[in-house]
Amino acid sequence: MKARITVTLKNGVLDPQGKAIEGALATLGFGGVGHVRQGKVFDIEIDAKDRKTAEAELKSMCEQLLANTVIENYNVAIT
Repeated sequence: MKARITVTLKNGVLDPQGKAIEGALATLGFGGVGHVRQGKVFDIEIDAKDRKTAEAELKSMCEQLLANTVIENYNVAIT
């Protein structure tokens, strides 16, 4: 089974990397770009007996390692 996990900062959490990207885009001449937020994407192949088991394991991975749940949200999409 294949899955994509997307991790993003929660609303209200400062994003200095996103702000730097926003500034760099403006410097490169891309006007009208604002409020850039950066995140992470993980494409994972998992050997699970069914979709429910895979989802539970993927969520556990996020909770334990892939996302800092204090400041980040995550979304698991099984494809």
